[in-house]
Amino acid sequence: MSYLRKIAGASLVSLAFASGAASAAPIVLDFEGVGNLASVNDFYNGGTDSAGNSGANYGINFSGTSLAIIDADAGGSGNFGNEPSPSTILFFQSGGAATMNVAAGFDTGFSFYYTASQGGFVNVYDGLNGTGNLLASLDLAANIGNCSGDPSGTFCTFSPIGVSFAGIAHSVDFGGAANFIGFDNITLGASNPGNPGEVPEPATLALAALGLAAMRASRRKTGK
Repeated sequence: MSYLRKIAGASLVSLAFASGAASAAPIVLDFEGVGNLASVNDFYNGGTDSAGNSGANYGINFSGTSLAIIDADAGGSGNFGNEPSPSTILFFQSGGAATMNVAAGFDTGFSFYYTASQGGFVNVYDGLNGTGNLLASLDLAANIGNCSGDPSGTFCTFSPIGVSFAGIAHSVDFGGAANFIGFDNITLGASNPGNPGEVPEPATLALAALGLAAMRASRRKTGK
């Protein structure tokens, strides 16, 4: 069993998405700047995360269960590697999903990266907070595999994927088993998951327990 964040041996994962939004330029939510294990909240909505950090105001907010986690390599508690943009991803430790709300709405579709040791899902709704009509539903298969590139985390496979729909979406549930799936580079207004400053390509990574951070620290002390 693998966890996204280490809670006595738990692990973390990362994600990203791209979408056809109402704005001209793609919006990439890479969660950089959100505090480790902080609720994203209004970080992208002209406010702050639960730790007081603020980001660009895209008119997008997240449910209180939507948390950020930073790679252990960068001083956080995440047990993941090969994330599409360093070093923070989105995940949740309670409930069935992290919910993104876009008050102005967006259409066509979007894309993202995800990593998971258990299957998950993405549901798109025309109402806020996962309400209203279901516009699209996407099943996400577990994708933990052999690590390469940045193999220091158990969750080291980040798969790019997109979903299209008809209508105007106002919320998205990024769901699955709590602490077993993560998302990064959620992209609105583009057909592929975005990596800021570069053309997005599939990344290979694997996810494991976030508790890997403690194991790494122990190895450093023992010289292993």
